[in-house]
Amino acid sequence: MTSLDAASETNTHHPIDIVEQLVEFNEWTFDRRSNEEMAVQVPGSWCDYSLYFAWNDEMEAIHFTCAFDMRVSEDQLPRVQELLAMVNEKLWLGHFGVWTDEGLPMFRATLPLRGQQSLAVEQTEDMVETALLECERFYPAFQYVIWGGKQAPDAIEAAMIDTVGEA
Repeated sequence: MTSLDAASETNTHHPIDIVEQLVEFNEWTFDRRSNEEMAVQVPGSWCDYSLYFAWNDEMEAIHFTCAFDMRVSEDQLPRVQELLAMVNEKLWLGHFGVWTDEGLPMFRATLPLRGQQSLAVEQTEDMVETALLECERFYPAFQYVIWGGKQAPDAIEAAMIDTVGEA
């Protein structure tokens, strides 16, 4: 992800306006559904990621998800839930979950902004960058469990192998 290199001035822009600046800067496809919602498509190494931002005025917080196009069937759910527990132990920020209505695995985070003038561009960049890095890192583990039928410990072990050198 390319940084905006924007001055970190205090601003009073709506948080979704700040998200839109980052999205436009990176030339990502997006749909501004309302003043409080935005959907974005971001290309990744493994797949295109679907980002969703929602502002909650009452809570003064922005909710963010990053989903990948992989469906979890009901019979796979126990193995995926075990994988979620193992993956989430390795995260500092955010967490993975499954949107059960759609069977979509996704990274989720919420950023409270109570008492702040607005969402900073740098906060938005950090939130998106963290989600994309974690999705890229754990996509193979989800793929091994969902498409490969592997058990969660085997999927984590295979996905966490660090490559050395260049091809």
